[in-house]
Amino acid sequence: MDIYPPPDLAIEIANTSLSDDRGEKRLIYEDLKVKEYWIVDVKNVDIIAFTMVNSGSKRITESQVLPELVIDVLKDALQQSRSINQNQVIASLFSQFQQSQS
Repeated sequence: MDIYPPPDLAIEIANTSLSDDRGEKRLIYEDLKVKEYWIVDVKNVDIIAFTMVNSGSKRITESQVLPELVIDVLKDALQQSRSINQNQVIASLFSQFQQSQS
């Protein structure tokens, strides 16, 4: 940490480690002053996002690091990826992002 600053965003993929990711790892990222921390809950097809504030963290619904990125959009894409082709999911995401830029 003396050479490189902490990342702005850390993402953990939780399959069997959800409680550790929500607890101990989140505390580590708070201590490191990572700006934002997401947990992708594979089993429940969910994304839990936190921003780090005042030596702690709080849940967010929109990314602070990636402005205008609504976490529910990513959750929807994750859920869609379970039933449709990933290329279709990516195309849908690009379409949504382009519309939001207009």
